[in-house]
Amino acid sequence: MTDRLDGRVVLVTGSGAGIGRALCLACADAGAVVVVTGPGDNGQETATLVTDRGGRALFVRTDVAVAADVDRAVAVAAETFGGLDAVVHNATSRLSSRVEPIDEIDDGTWADHVAVSLRGTYHCARSALPHLRAGVGRFLVMTSPAALEGSVALPAYGAVKGALRGMAKSLAVEWGPLGITVNCVSPLAQTPALDNAYRENPALAPRLRAVVPLGRVGDPEHDIAPVVVFLLSDAGRYITGQTIVVDGGRFTGL
Repeated sequence: MTDRLDGRVVLVTGSGAGIGRALCLACADAGAVVVVTGPGDNGQETATLVTDRGGRALFVRTDVAVAADVDRAVAVAAETFGGLDAVVHNATSRLSSRVEPIDEIDDGTWADHVAVSLRGTYHCARSALPHLRAGVGRFLVMTSPAALEGSVALPAYGAVKGALRGMAKSLAVEWGPLGITVNCVSPLAQTPALDNAYRENPALAPRLRAVVPLGRVGDPEHDIAPVVVFLLSDAGRYITGQTIVVDGGRFTGL
C-alpha cells in the first residue's frame, strides 16, 4: 500500500493558481502525469512549473461550464497518456469571494456559481466515467467550510459547495460497485482570494489565525495537497462518500 501516484494520469480543473496549482505540483511530485485545465493562460504557467520540477504535465484550456470543453480535455488526456485515472474538480466561479447577501445577488452571479461548481462536476463525471471505470478510478471534489456550516457573506458559494457534497455521496454509492471512489475535501488554505481579502481588511489575518487551533492558515501545497494525493492513491482506496476537512482544527464540529 502506497500513497505514490506513479504512472497515473490525473486531471485537475481550475488549476491555474492557488489550490489547483498546488494539487498539480503535489500529484506530479508523487509520480502522476498531470493534465492541467483552466480557462486562462495561467494554466500553462502551472504546467511549466510542473515540468521545471521534473514532472510531466499538459495544459488543456477548459471552461468546465462547457460540456464540449470538458469532453475535449478528457479525450486529450486519454489519447495522450493512454487513460485517465483520477479527476479533481477544483474550479470555482471567479465570483466566489464576492461578498453579497442573498437579496443582492443577481441572476448572472447565481448562474455562474451553478455553472462552474455544479454543472462542471456533472460534465467531469459524465466525461470521465468510462476512463475511471477502466483505470484506478478516483473522483474528488473540492468543497468548503461554507458547505458545512453556511456563510452569511457567501450564500451562493455556500449553496453550490453544499450541493457538491450531496452529488459526491450519490456518485460514491452509484460508482462503488465499479471500484471508483468519490470524496470531497474541505480546505482552509492561503489562496490568492484570501490574500486579496487580507489586503482589503488587514485585521482579518490575525483574527483568522486566532481561531485556528494550529495557529495558521494552511499552505495549499504542503498542508492541503498531501491529503488529496493520499485519497487518489492506493492508500486511500477504502475511503469513499466522505468529506475530509483539512483546516487546522478551525471547525472541530464538522
